[in-house]
Amino acid sequence: MRMSLFVKASPAAVKKAAAFIRGGGTAVFPTETVYGLGADALNAKAVARIFEIKKRPRFDPLIVHVASIRQAKTLARVSAGAEALMKRFWPGPLTLVLPKKKIMPDIVTAGLATVALRMPNNPTALALIKAAGTPIAAPSANSFGSLSPTTAAHARNQLKNGPDIILDAGRTRIGVESTVLTFRKGKGFILRHGGLPREEIERVTGSLDTALKGGKKPASPGQLIKHYSPRAPLRIIRATPLKPGKGLRYGYLAFTTRPSAAVKIFRILSGSGNLEEAAANLFSHLHELDAAGVDIILAEPVPAKGLGRAIMDRLKRASTPEKKRGGV
Repeated sequence: MRMSLFVKASPAAVKKAAAFIRGGGTAVFPTETVYGLGADALNAKAVARIFEIKKRPRFDPLIVHVASIRQAKTLARVSAGAEALMKRFWPGPLTLVLPKKKIMPDIVTAGLATVALRMPNNPTALALIKAAGTPIAAPSANSFGSLSPTTAAHARNQLKNGPDIILDAGRTRIGVESTVLTFRKGKGFILRHGGLPREEIERVTGSLDTALKGGKKPASPGQLIKHYSPRAPLRIIRATPLKPGKGLRYGYLAFTTRPSAAVKIFRILSGSGNLEEAAANLFSHLHELDAAGVDIILAEPVPAKGLGRAIMDRLKRASTPEKKRGGV
């Protein structure tokens, strides 16, 4: 297997990545949320390569990235309510799950009658979609179920030599995946909390619900119970343990304040309690704690409001149930 090209994002690099996409290849590229692993969304064989590289199950649908509302309308039936959200929040961290058109290959949507669409707010991503001349299917550029990548190096470390090219544009700005929204009988439902806070969407839509129950398959990415996980087991705790468990080396993910002196390996999400800063730091701090070789990661909860909902969603999906208390 040849090595992935790892290059700084530039007009020439974007042109090269677009050529790979048009040719049925794959490219890792930055968005404002996390890095994505992309392929031509209209090429079923190319999309299959995404699943192979990530070791992602075929029942988990992908998000399709577009460069305009006009392009979105070629892929899905866009209601007036959905278009209002597109005009207000695109480009941005909002994914809309809409009735798909026949042009969409089943492999992209996991055989569902809907497709997840979003327009990323990142100049490299938008330039790549435009240069490729096709919508780009792109889940996060990580091995399936693992920590999402907020740097190109995170993607390279997890995917090894799978992608044809990796575009490095530095650290992503938002740091958690997009918010995913769908409609049923005119009512909006959040399928995944993410980089666009619920409160901002509700200023346009009115009250949203999160109680929508799907079928046996996930209705959108990010709905699996276990996801976004570091190598080390992660537990959400309410107080810093006074002493580590015998023989255990643990890391600590604090919200605002340094933990007790007993904790030697720690990261603070935001010293000021800013949830935007905390979200931007979440995955990068978990990557760093994992890289330190700890046996377990203890994470403090954050307020479940605004971007805090997305942070808590990721921590809960990454966490390992504690069968027996003790050891930390």
